[in-house]
Amino acid sequence: MAERPTSLAPDVRARTLTDLDADVLAHCASFLGLREVTNLAMTCKPLRRVAYSDSIWSRLLTERWPGQCISSGYPGVKEQYLARHTALHQMKFEDPLKIWFTTYTMPHSHIMLDRNYILLAQGSILQRLRFEPSEAEVAAYETLRGHGSRITCMRLFPIVDTSLFRSEMQNEANVIITSSSDRTIRLWWKGRSQRCFKGHNGPVTTLADKLLGHGGRKVLASGGEDCTVRLWSVSCSGKHNPLTLTYYGHEKPLSCLSVAKHKDSLLVSISKDSRVRVWDTSASSSSSSSACVGMTCVSGPPVAMKCHDALCYIAAGSLVTAIDLRTMRKAFTAAIHAPKLYSFEMLPAKWLLCTGGEDRAILWDIRKSQEYPEPMADLDSNSSRVTLLHMDPYKVVTGGPFDYRVNVWETDTGFLANSLDCRVPGETENIVGLSAIAVDGCRIVTGGCAEEPGAMYYRDFSNCSIPVSLGSCSSASKFWEQGDSSCL
Repeated sequence: MAERPTSLAPDVRARTLTDLDADVLAHCASFLGLREVTNLAMTCKPLRRVAYSDSIWSRLLTERWPGQCISSGYPGVKEQYLARHTALHQMKFEDPLKIWFTTYTMPHSHIMLDRNYILLAQGSILQRLRFEPSEAEVAAYETLRGHGSRITCMRLFPIVDTSLFRSEMQNEANVIITSSSDRTIRLWWKGRSQRCFKGHNGPVTTLADKLLGHGGRKVLASGGEDCTVRLWSVSCSGKHNPLTLTYYGHEKPLSCLSVAKHKDSLLVSISKDSRVRVWDTSASSSSSSSACVGMTCVSGPPVAMKCHDALCYIAAGSLVTAIDLRTMRKAFTAAIHAPKLYSFEMLPAKWLLCTGGEDRAILWDIRKSQEYPEPMADLDSNSSRVTLLHMDPYKVVTGGPFDYRVNVWETDTGFLANSLDCRVPGETENIVGLSAIAVDGCRIVTGGCAEEPGAMYYRDFSNCSIPVSLGSCSSASKFWEQGDSSCL
């Protein structure tokens, strides 16, 4: 009997991306953006090698910064891209796009950046300036009127969380919410006041840093000189009363409100007498006594308050104290900045916080839970009182009312990256008086430092090419080891 011929069955083994030739993968990756390339690099080693190839990063670099020269050899193109990206975010250049603008003859109490808009609060007036990223001029501006007295607080919240949301095209848009000494809160959209929340019996002093709740039932918290905390529905229509609850218990005007990060129904409030209360806004009862689930106090007048995980960091007097919201006990002292604190910011992703004092700012590592914490970096530039602070993964920005310069420091090293003159271009007189700052990525807006109180100075470092001089980078942290501080 003859043998049966051997069957030539096809190879049915499943094929994956890693089976493809590296050149084919690199060609496919040429259609990906920066975020997709980064995600590709996190999948496996073969795809990481493709994602880190010079051809892909050369394309990303030339697309992001047309005309930018690419150096051959070491470091690689990816490293050059990341180095330039970091240097731009640290504002280490002398040739940003600049816009100088004068508005009403009142100092700015609040400044915010919202995409291509600058928001300015001056007295009872809200200014909204639109600019084109590639042009050194304001394209349009509008004055938003509605408040009858000084604006005390300003926040941006996603429109998707409010009753004004209509379509998916609005997903990236924000609404402006302001509080005022006229006892009202206003919600602004499309250049006008869409909602007016009335209920406080005195000036509204503060708004929570984020909305409470989840899903389609978002709530805004406010505090006032009437010593109450009030909750307002921003998702109900204008036909319904937005005031949902009023909490009593504080004996002095409210200073700060912050939403807990480990549970979005918990609201932390602190009043001017440094008394702290925690409210469970999901409690079924409307009674203040049952809604208040924790109380404590700190020493000194409150300056600012930030929540992270189950801890609340309270800057008051000369201390930053971490309170465990689960037990309402002091967890540790995060910072001691004598004789007095004027400002406070926090960067939980890097375990850092920054305090502004009488003549300098100081960086602290919050992982070192000590009774007498040691500073990580002393941001000393022989400047005056630091009342204005910004902090992000790349930089710390400091300023104050008795100086005309804003200093930019590297977050990781404490080195001075740049010092920005905020006076009118060409001004030689020592006109001081920074009233407010706003920072977003490579952009910064400063108010003040001019004969006109309503002066505003905008800088965009996104496409710079002239690095700052080495002399501007020579100042270093007092507590960090000196490293290579040369500018890119």
